[in-house]
Amino acid sequence: MANHGFPVDRGMAFAAQFAGVYLNFSPADAQSRSGKLAAFLADGMDQQMGWDGNGKLAAVAIQPYDIEATDANDAIVTVAFQTGSRRMMLSVPIYYSADGTGKFVVSGRPAILPAPGRADLPQLAKPENDDAVAAELKPQMEDFFKNYGSGDTTGLQRYVAAGKSIASFGGAFTFAELKEIVVPVGGATREIQVVVVWSVPNGAAPSADPTSTDPNAAGARLEQAYRLTVEKQGDKWYVDDIRGAGRAVG
Repeated sequence: MANHGFPVDRGMAFAAQFAGVYLNFSPADAQSRSGKLAAFLADGMDQQMGWDGNGKLAAVAIQPYDIEATDANDAIVTVAFQTGSRRMMLSVPIYYSADGTGKFVVSGRPAILPAPGRADLPQLAKPENDDAVAAELKPQMEDFFKNYGSGDTTGLQRYVAAGKSIASFGGAFTFAELKEIVVPVGGATREIQVVVVWSVPNGAAPSADPTSTDPNAAGARLEQAYRLTVEKQGDKWYVDDIRGAGRAVG
């Protein structure tokens, strides 16, 4: 889509910042909201942008989504946001002053729209798993991820291919469990997928009572999926690379 010379990135950022103010209101914050909106609105515009001062709205995950520029000065920006369990869109008309000042202003009333629904995700067939190699790799992967989480550089390097360097979490997470490992049939170099369970610290001091059952006292468990390139040298497998697993299979 042609942008007609309109500064797309800056315009979308301006509209998203405006949306962060516009989409959050409550009677207790009416005066504060009005003052914040004034920084975005043209002279003479309603300082509450059509809100009657009642009720509440709270929006999070506000992100610029799309833009339609009609000329070098005018555009309609679509901003994505979430309120409660709903994903929605906000359409914001803006004007750009192409006089070298780089100024924007909201040029009309916004409109809230429903967001597109979820895409249908076709299921991918799970590759044939090499059970023998998976069993061979499992204890090595467990040790690799223990050191990957703890930041034990010496321990980690024992599982990394020669000439390769892999950064660790440095103690931010603690390895809890290797939940799944998928090893496709192949040769001395394989691209495997694993599901790892991390223990995520809650940031609080440990409870003085070791028998405490307070759920807030324990860190969270979080499952993550990784794709690793491994190669066999001698009787041991080494990690060449690690990255996100991408699309789920099976």
